[in-house]
Amino acid sequence: MPLFSHPVPEAVVAYRAGVAIPAAQFLADVERLAAALPPGGHVINVCADRYRFLVGFAASVRAGKVSLLPPTHTPEVVRHLAAFAPDVFCLTDAHDCDIDLPRMRYPDSAAGPESSSHPWRVPEIAADSVVAYVFTSGSTGAPVPHRKTWGRLVRCVLDGAERLGLERAHAVLATVPPQHMYGFESSVLLPLLSGGRLCAEHPFYPADICALLESIPRPRALVTTPIHLRALLASQTQIPRADLIVSATAPLTQELAREAEARFQAQLREIYGSTETGQLATRRTAGELDWRLWPHVRLALEDGRAWVRGGHLEQPTALCDEVEPTDAEHFRLQGRLADLVNIAGKRSSLAYLTHQINSIEGVLDAAFFFPGESTADDLGITRVAAAVVAPTLDAARILEELRLRIDPVFLPRPLLKLERLPRNSTGKLPREALQALLTGPHRRRA
Repeated sequence: MPLFSHPVPEAVVAYRAGVAIPAAQFLADVERLAAALPPGGHVINVCADRYRFLVGFAASVRAGKVSLLPPTHTPEVVRHLAAFAPDVFCLTDAHDCDIDLPRMRYPDSAAGPESSSHPWRVPEIAADSVVAYVFTSGSTGAPVPHRKTWGRLVRCVLDGAERLGLERAHAVLATVPPQHMYGFESSVLLPLLSGGRLCAEHPFYPADICALLESIPRPRALVTTPIHLRALLASQTQIPRADLIVSATAPLTQELAREAEARFQAQLREIYGSTETGQLATRRTAGELDWRLWPHVRLALEDGRAWVRGGHLEQPTALCDEVEPTDAEHFRLQGRLADLVNIAGKRSSLAYLTHQINSIEGVLDAAFFFPGESTADDLGITRVAAAVVAPTLDAARILEELRLRIDPVFLPRPLLKLERLPRNSTGKLPREALQALLTGPHRRRA
């Protein structure tokens, strides 16, 4: 299967600072870097510049090397990766990278198309080539690898392009890093394999996101998360028109989806998937409750668990969510199995409780969570905790509003008022970070 889908040397692959990078330049950069990579067979690509990450990934594929995509780059995770692949090295574009592995700096100067001795021909990659391992956090703390072959990745991304309605190639701006599975598929592989153009920058502040989105030509798509989208819509920044918004990594409310569609004048598509499976389904959240599976992916309930198989999946995989199939192609999401809460015989979910606290006027961000191994009070009743960002509300008012929305047995104990939640670069809240809140300094606890 082809390494990329741009048919002619002049086709634009990426934009950096508003400057177009043609396919001929991209291919020359890939071939030059592939020839310069160290001999190790595995690479951790931590390039922050999305175009450099793309070149690094494509060069690794061309050189027969496998990319490792862990959830974090903490010393403990890096130690496990070095044990998994002793020949691993780190490709970085940072001057101060402190990852304790052999390192290679991304070349500062670009290779001009004239520097390549290769004629224009899009390289083809064997469909069964293992090109990446993505890692999930194992129950023991050791990262668990999941292999990704080129053919299955291509199929997932192209099936996704069909479901997202990308009849034309889009320019793609993303607020998520390329090393995360969602960012890897939607902000790197999607434009690469659908003839689109990626934006090299990784904007964070609303003004930067809007300025960059305005600078790239239409049709254009914004790949983001609910937390980034919420901050963007709450800002005073003028929202430019888009042609597609894609959201993932956390549940998105219909209210937020409808506001985003109105402000961006574009459809918003939410993606459902996991690191193990890649992207599986999508829905237009503003008007749909049911998720539509990727083509040829099948879902079945077996022994109380939902399993997916077929299509781009490497193997049958059990989902970590409770789902209800509505027909052969659609399902409804009920919540994460690990999020189910049962207190005094009453049942709810952390996702539902989080939705309710975020619906309170004046709450900017919030999340319910289990406080840790010991989740029972002095009477032996299991409790849940919550962290909230609400500068204009005190804890008593928040609890009062919650009593109108949820059963009192689910009221959080404790309720932590914070200046911000410890979200990572994709907007997720790591369990360890939430539990650490209970021992750290906080503005208020109730």
